Amino acid sequence: MQNIIQLLPDSVANQIAAGEVVQRPASVVKELVENAIDAGATSVSIVVKNAGRTLVQVVDNGSGMSEVDARLAFERHATSKIREASDLFNLRSFGFRGEALASIVSVAEVEVKTRTSDDEAGTRLVINGSEVQLQEPTSCPVGTSIAVKNLFYNIPVRRKFLKTDSTELRHIETELKRAALCHPEVTFVLWKDSSKEFELPAASLKQRITALFAGAKSVKGLVDVNTKTQVVNLHGFVAAPENATKEQDKQYLFVNGRYFQSAYFRSAVLRAHEQLLPQGLYPSYFIYLEVDPAGIDVNIHPTKTEIKFENEQVIWQILHAAVREAIGKYALAPTINFDTAGLINIPALRRDTVVSVPQVAVDPAYNPFREEGRKAQSPRDWQKMYDGLAADHPFFRGEQGDGSVIVESRINADAEEAAAASALPGKIFQLKAKYILTPIKSGLMVIDQARAHRRVLYEELLQNIDGALPAQQELFPQTVQLAPADYDLLLSVSGDLLRMGLEVRDFGDHTVVVQAIPAMAQGKDAKELLEELLVMLKSGEKSLHENHRHALASSMAASMAIGAGKALSEEEMHNLVARLLSCSSPDVSPDGKPAMVVIGVEDFDKKFLK
Repeated sequence: MQNIIQLLPDSVANQIAAGEVVQRPASVVKELVENAIDAGATSVSIVVKNAGRTLVQVVDNGSGMSEVDARLAFERHATSKIREASDLFNLRSFGFRGEALASIVSVAEVEVKTRTSDDEAGTRLVINGSEVQLQEPTSCPVGTSIAVKNLFYNIPVRRKFLKTDSTELRHIETELKRAALCHPEVTFVLWKDSSKEFELPAASLKQRITALFAGAKSVKGLVDVNTKTQVVNLHGFVAAPENATKEQDKQYLFVNGRYFQSAYFRSAVLRAHEQLLPQGLYPSYFIYLEVDPAGIDVNIHPTKTEIKFENEQVIWQILHAAVREAIGKYALAPTINFDTAGLINIPALRRDTVVSVPQVAVDPAYNPFREEGRKAQSPRDWQKMYDGLAADHPFFRGEQGDGSVIVESRINADAEEAAAASALPGKIFQLKAKYILTPIKSGLMVIDQARAHRRVLYEELLQNIDGALPAQQELFPQTVQLAPADYDLLLSVSGDLLRMGLEVRDFGDHTVVVQAIPAMAQGKDAKELLEELLVMLKSGEKSLHENHRHALASSMAASMAIGAGKALSEEEMHNLVARLLSCSSPDVSPDGKPAMVVIGVEDFDKKFLK
């Protein structure tokens, strides 16, 4: 029988490894920057062209490599970090498996220049698709420069699946932020297409955070978190609860100088903020853990962003307590929460204080029975919206399909159906400042006020995206500084935003000026509106390119809509319900989630007849 099992060639094995390690240009940046830091670099420059497709170059002033090391570094599993299996349990460096460089050269054209302080001349290597094309002496400074050109040139399918330049650039910035937060003592410079995107000089941790997220509300009022135990040492910062935002991109956890992701430890921080934050808002935090390397396993994921902890339950409790203590220690949240709403504030008075009788201004000529003295009342005739709905309409039956609530609501002017539908009561209530309840013929209609408002605004914006919505000019236009990728993303859609009433002008240096906001968003802070809009645009970037109109209208609606926790007057509730029922799809929000449901009388009967 012929043997059918064969060893894979190194080039094929490297490409298989590259499928896990090198997913996009940001993966190359991550691996090369981490190698530079491991080499003791104090300054790292990153140059990208076409968002990394054409070129990713990382230049550092680290220890460099000798001629032999430069050649061996690109072989599979060649590493200076470990010598035996026991070293895997005492890791304090970023890279250790020796897969990154071998994976990169298998899918790109690579040029390396490196020199150590002991050598008079450096080494230049040119490698294409895992094959060394050239190795020669060269003149270069101490350190290493690695240029990765034409990424995925030999795997066109992988190259085809790369996203837009703004998306890939944002992923690169994300990796740089993680590295910069791990090592604030290192200077980082990013160049994009021959222009400097940003420069982060060496600084303290707090200064580095402020420089990375300049102007962001969520990093103001940072509070020190510091705890030392036998299991783990904790330090870092957490933002004040009043500075919480809808953004979740400023939540960082590090262990032994390495960024990692953990929903379990994230829950410890969020639980520490329970009952301190309104629904939908999240705190920013930058927390660093120091544990015994033998108590963690970083070798469970190709990108090493997932880590196993030996004492994770104990660390969870310590982390939760440390964050809770920091919030209380700096009096960022009330420790006693008495309900004082509506109580009279009686000041303390000295015995010799002269108390005067309060004077009340009264108009003696006022007559409440005069017609002109009556206050005008807005008509509340939203019940007419129900005219034309037959009692057996699917809207009142609350029909469901495929597990989701689907309610059809159409305004039918047919005289017979209008006569069949009796007038509905005008009672309306708000529950927990989140839901609007109103009785109808078949039971009780429950509306999620936030989703309902998003649906209303979305349809109004979508109807006018080709025209021009009224705008409210800002008396004092605000300047907003953005991250480079956010800056590019916002300017790419500025024309459509202008038709929606949001006028944003380029101010240079990754800064924009908000000249006007939509009239329907009057009263909302322009800077806050812009930040929320960017959050929504980034979270729905896939749909942004698939359906430009829908994504922009949905993002604008989400950034302008009222949220849960907003108390509404009865008139405001009537107005919102009327506008919702006039929408083409009042039953769902723009992202497809239920905006209203109908609880039938039979449902109540079932509950009480149990």
